[in-house]
Amino acid sequence: MKNLFWIAPLLLLTAAGPAGAAPSPAGEHAAVVGGPYARASYEIRAELDIGYSYNYLSPYGTWVSMDPYGYVWCPRHMGYRWRPYSEGHWVWTDYGWTWIDDSDWGWIPFHYGRWGWDDDLGWYWVPGTVWGPAWVVWRSSDMYMGWAPIPPGVELRPGIDFAALSIRVPGNFWIFIGGSHFLDPEIHPYVLPYERNVTIVNYTTIHSGFSFRGDRFINEGVGIDTVRRITRRDVPRYSLEDSRQPGRARIAGNTVQLYQPSFRGNPGARPKTALDREQARRELAPARVFEPPAQASARSAESAIQKRQAEEKALLQKTQSQELKDAERRRADEEKRARNAADKAKIQRDYQTRTSELQKQHQAERQQLNERHKKDAEQARQAKQAKQEAPPKKQQAPPKKQEAPPKKKG
Repeated sequence: MKNLFWIAPLLLLTAAGPAGAAPSPAGEHAAVVGGPYARASYEIRAELDIGYSYNYLSPYGTWVSMDPYGYVWCPRHMGYRWRPYSEGHWVWTDYGWTWIDDSDWGWIPFHYGRWGWDDDLGWYWVPGTVWGPAWVVWRSSDMYMGWAPIPPGVELRPGIDFAALSIRVPGNFWIFIGGSHFLDPEIHPYVLPYERNVTIVNYTTIHSGFSFRGDRFINEGVGIDTVRRITRRDVPRYSLEDSRQPGRARIAGNTVQLYQPSFRGNPGARPKTALDREQARRELAPARVFEPPAQASARSAESAIQKRQAEEKALLQKTQSQELKDAERRRADEEKRARNAADKAKIQRDYQTRTSELQKQHQAERQQLNERHKKDAEQARQAKQAKQEAPPKKQQAPPKKQEAPPKKKG
């Protein structure tokens, strides 16, 4: 299978202790988590059949029949190199770090189920019935904050031996930003290109601050004190309430209102329309660099790609420079504590070795980024040409806002 997106090699993410532990080597990550797939309990909340998610999400994407998961959902019109948990922001609630997505449909796929990646289809969502504040694992350092969707295929529940559980997280799943921006109301402009992931993993430590409170999943991930130190800001605390209606989450005062129905499984439920795997490969493959909305011109989509590529290049250069400055700062601090000339000489040799290795990694990242940008630009050019040559199509009206069925009390 082609590997257009997984440029970064898979990384071994060993279960780590508290912040400050030795970083894991590059490779595929195995993260110890204590996590989801527990039934959340609410005093009053809607009870919905899983088929509701099929109908609700259909206007926003394509359902595909995919073994072994059944039906998976691929969002459409998400823009250049979109990734789950990348367009929105984080808030701290009584259930830990809670993702607030910018989309109207985000209350389903970012709080139930799992996200996966396929080289042909791109990102896809596997439906689930259990609510959680966010299905992600975490990494952090003094410079970076990072998280990655927990891949599909692992059932997590109360009573499981979380200490013995490991989940393999592909390298391209990680989303890293400069740590100072973690509490910003919009983190997307600061998401680093995934070519940086291999290097940044070695700058960060895994966090597994997950637990259950009764039958409710708690995702504390990176602790508040650590976030306060990294961001140099206070961490607002919110209470989480059920909004009783589907749609985008709303923050009112110190409360987050988010729709949190109870989904029940139904093996007989299925989308009204769905593609089989081969159809999806023909119609959705290769994984698109972008898929412009019907009302947008190919030129505007091409310009958006160029803009985002310039932002990625600037972020890469900025963070690479910061890492070199950080290495220099550490050398200066170590030399101040050196007891004699021999110790200083050793510190200098070690610094030169580390810096040389870091510069080689940076050069490889720049080369990978440039190669991807060239391929993406060519794909955008071809899409523009195809759009110009295609016969005009009628524009479809945007999907109407959907409402949930009446709430059942209990």
